[in-house]
Amino acid sequence: MSKVVSSLNEIIDLLKIEDGMTISFHHHLRNGDYVLNMVLEALAQKGLKNLNVNASSVFDTHQPLIGHIQNGVVTGLEANYIGGVVGRAISEGVLAKPVTFRTHGGRPSDISKGTAPIDVAFIAAPTSDTMGNCTGKYGKSACGSLGYAFADAQYAKKVVVITDNLVPYPLTDFSIPEIYVDYVLEVDSIGNPAGIVSGTTKITRDPVGLVMAQYAAKAIQASGLLKNGMSFQTGAGGPSLAAAKFLMDIMLKEGVKGSFGLGGITKYMVDMMNAGCFESLLDVQCFDLDAVESIRTNPRHREISAMQYASPNAKSSAVDSLDVVILGATEIDTDFNVNVHTDSNGYIMGGSGGHSDTAAGAKMAMIIAPLTRARLSIVVDKVLCKSTPGNTIDVLVTQHGIAVNPLKPELALRFKDAGLPVCDIHHLKKVAEEITGVPKRIKLGDKTVANVIYRDGTLLDTIKSVR
Repeated sequence: MSKVVSSLNEIIDLLKIEDGMTISFHHHLRNGDYVLNMVLEALAQKGLKNLNVNASSVFDTHQPLIGHIQNGVVTGLEANYIGGVVGRAISEGVLAKPVTFRTHGGRPSDISKGTAPIDVAFIAAPTSDTMGNCTGKYGKSACGSLGYAFADAQYAKKVVVITDNLVPYPLTDFSIPEIYVDYVLEVDSIGNPAGIVSGTTKITRDPVGLVMAQYAAKAIQASGLLKNGMSFQTGAGGPSLAAAKFLMDIMLKEGVKGSFGLGGITKYMVDMMNAGCFESLLDVQCFDLDAVESIRTNPRHREISAMQYASPNAKSSAVDSLDVVILGATEIDTDFNVNVHTDSNGYIMGGSGGHSDTAAGAKMAMIIAPLTRARLSIVVDKVLCKSTPGNTIDVLVTQHGIAVNPLKPELALRFKDAGLPVCDIHHLKKVAEEITGVPKRIKLGDKTVANVIYRDGTLLDTIKSVR
């Protein structure tokens, strides 16, 4: 027996895909993904219209999506993150109805609850056998963890695995099992694994970034959380990775052995585990090829689903056991609300991803950001979009000082006792505006182009058009 079919056209006919259906994709190949564009083109050639796309993330490589929206092939879009190319078109009103933004934990939660039903899930799998047992660890397009695809496989009405490395049955070291898979399609290429490394995945050499990173590492050291069993997550930005490197030096010097590193995993987190800073890594997404190699060869580097990573609908998730998370921001306001969805002009260029999930779960959620960016203060009176609520953010680290949320006075005292430059967030805003001037508040349009859904399924904010 085999589930292998010959073409996308055959799959479309077998599954009886119709106008108005919801199809889903995952983003583990990031800016190297070919599958979303490949499938949408085939559906467009079949004359299908009014499709809803639920993609865990949309990158610049998915620019053809704009044309499918303009032609009416796609009329609905759900995502956890949308890059600047497609985001700009959305902000300018190309889509008639608002995008639904979820978090990395909220998406599998809503899928499992039936709030975000999927008719057909298309899973880009670097290796699959003829029955659909598949993994991201092996093959020419290896991307590592397939954590964001698990919910799609488990809960979609129909599931198609698309692979460029078809192997005989059974593939034993699989991630997603055959029990969820209806059909398997072999293609020449599902993507370019070099595109996994999109965004900043190298330690910053910028002096400002290094100052922030040193402050951040010293703040973690002073927080009372740096002790045996500590768990930690950091993003892939340059200053965040530098903070992880400085933290590793402190942990090795003090002999601190953490329990686990979490999230999207980079080489630097792998280095921390291999140096003895952590017992294990829980990986929902590999951010670089060193992480892909590690998850393939080291049993202490474990793949987890997005549900296990951050779903509030699960009986427990890893973010609930997280001690420290380092995050970024495009804006933060004086109430510590954070924007990671839009730039300072209101254009969509990101999304929550796991931002608000980890902030809600961690004992200390820390934002690292330069005080000014593009001649604008990062601290504002009110963010253009509330991506993460301020009551879940504990610390803002800038090169001009560290602001602590008034909800955490004991943290401010610890930092002051450690000699760190603690100041009020209003003071940081004043310092920034002395450098940049006070910007005029931008005027946005009346049309709602996106609804930002919090991890618990409630509406957190809306994003307005820029024209």
